[in-house]
Parts: sequence; C-alpha cells; structure tokens
Amino acid sequence: MNEKRPIYIEFVLQGNVVKVTAIPSVTGVEASIVGPANAAQSTLAEAAWRKLEYVLKKKG
Repeated sequence: MNEKRPIYIEFVLQGNVVKVTAIPSVTGVEASIVGPANAAQSTLAEAAWRKLEYVLKKKG
C-alpha cells in the first residue's frame, strides 16, 4: 500500500457501537472493526486502516 490511492472509510452507527469499514478504491477489499460510539472517529478510522493493512498483507 505504498501508492497514494483513496481509501474510503464508512461509519455505521448501530446503537451504542459503530461499525467502521475501510475500503481501498483500487482493490475493493473491505476490513471492518466495531468500536464504542463515543470514541473519536479518527481513532476508529485508524484502527480500520491498520486492519485493512493486515488483511492486504495476509492476502499477499
């Protein structure tokens, strides 16, 4: 993920939790995390980004 391509971050509020999904525009691979609704969006987005990096590395 060295290239500078858009990564879409989606936030879906579900009660007292929020589901955050990171999707790179090039591959369309999704990685999601769930966190507390009162957490900072930047913190949740960073966690989703790190999970996306993990998923992409695992896929090779």
